[in-house]
Amino acid sequence: MTRSQTLAAMIRESHTLFTRYLIGFDSSNCLATAANLPNHLTWTLGHLALVMYRAADKLEPVDLPQSMFIDGPVGDSLRYATESVAFGSRPKIDASIYPPFERCVQIFDDAAERVCLAFERASDAALDKPVAWGKSMAPAWKLAARMTFHNGTHCGQIADLRRSLGLPSIFG
Repeated sequence: MTRSQTLAAMIRESHTLFTRYLIGFDSSNCLATAANLPNHLTWTLGHLALVMYRAADKLEPVDLPQSMFIDGPVGDSLRYATESVAFGSRPKIDASIYPPFERCVQIFDDAAERVCLAFERASDAALDKPVAWGKSMAPAWKLAARMTFHNGTHCGQIADLRRSLGLPSIFG
């Protein structure tokens, strides 16, 4: 397995593990929140998708797909609004500003595949090239570790949310 394939596999596995925590969520509870927990599932799926698309853009520059994202604070039945799920945004309980649950999952899945393909196709030179991320510069390959950790961090939040909502353990 090449370095680029290994990096893509890390992100793909974090996506696979995250999706296990979707069991029991649907359109009736995907906007549910709990005391002392920061996010609901709908926001989390959009946030992770946006971040993964932005990471993919560092390797293969391309505009955010207009079929999945719209600039501004309010999304619609097909697209997340970038401002509503960006770093520092606060989840809203208003279903009308987010896509329905099934669409949210599809956008999340597509984003994971997009970033994985970008890593798989990246040359060693592209992986070693410094890219801006937040307020720092780092070799592009480090974004794979960041995506994996970021997906895992939000997975932990969803695990806590599941417990708070009384959903059963994913482990049976």
